[in-house]
Amino acid sequence: MANKAIEIIYSDENLLVINKPSGISVTKDRGGDIDLLDALSKQDKNYTELRLIHRLDKLTSGVMILAKNPETQSKYSSLFEKREVKKTYLLLATGFAGKTKGIVRTPLGRDRKDPTKMRFDKHGKRAITQWSVLADFGFYILIKAEPVTGRTHQIRVHMKEIGLPLAVDPLYGGTRPILLSDVKMRYNAKRGVDEKPLIDRLTLHAYQLQLPGFETPFIAELDNNFAATIKMLYKHNPKGSQAEIEAGIIAKIVEAQPI
Repeated sequence: MANKAIEIIYSDENLLVINKPSGISVTKDRGGDIDLLDALSKQDKNYTELRLIHRLDKLTSGVMILAKNPETQSKYSSLFEKREVKKTYLLLATGFAGKTKGIVRTPLGRDRKDPTKMRFDKHGKRAITQWSVLADFGFYILIKAEPVTGRTHQIRVHMKEIGLPLAVDPLYGGTRPILLSDVKMRYNAKRGVDEKPLIDRLTLHAYQLQLPGFETPFIAELDNNFAATIKMLYKHNPKGSQAEIEAGIIAKIVEAQPI
């Protein structure tokens, strides 16, 4: 990750908006890998004083804003705390949706057996996630999630709670990658060659972020693997274009338009 430039979505004298790659930690990593702030400072000497405003999981990709000074950090951290920043995530889940939208209000706490995980805890912190199906490809489902609160692993745990776990999630779902042979009925495998996955990382992306004071949202384009997976699911699913709950939504997402 450190060798690949991090995409800059927007920059002014106070803010930097980036598209964080999957696999890079926002904070110091126990494994000793380079973290986000170090990676950005190596990428551009003008980014040596950046400050975190919010966070994304290491394996989650997508839009993040960073502050260039303490005043901006304080201002926008307060907006996040007051829930005045609207966040929109895209995820690929497995399972079968009984309905096309809903709200999950399961309180969350640390898993006592595994502190790296979160779980339902009636005495835990309040957590609310709004979700809606964008396209139902059959076994795989493209979902829009809008977290009202910002708990650790909130979307991942909440989607599992309602029977729609992320398609690839080493903590809360399966680790098996999505293959083209999973979705293309007449897939011809090459003899003696292992099939390359369409996507083998966490299928969660922070797609869109709307900040107060900005007319349009900041959008983080899907990486090549995530975009290709959605395209293949759309192309080869048995429902065809009828898989879309909202007509034209796949084109909007692939073209990084507001949703």
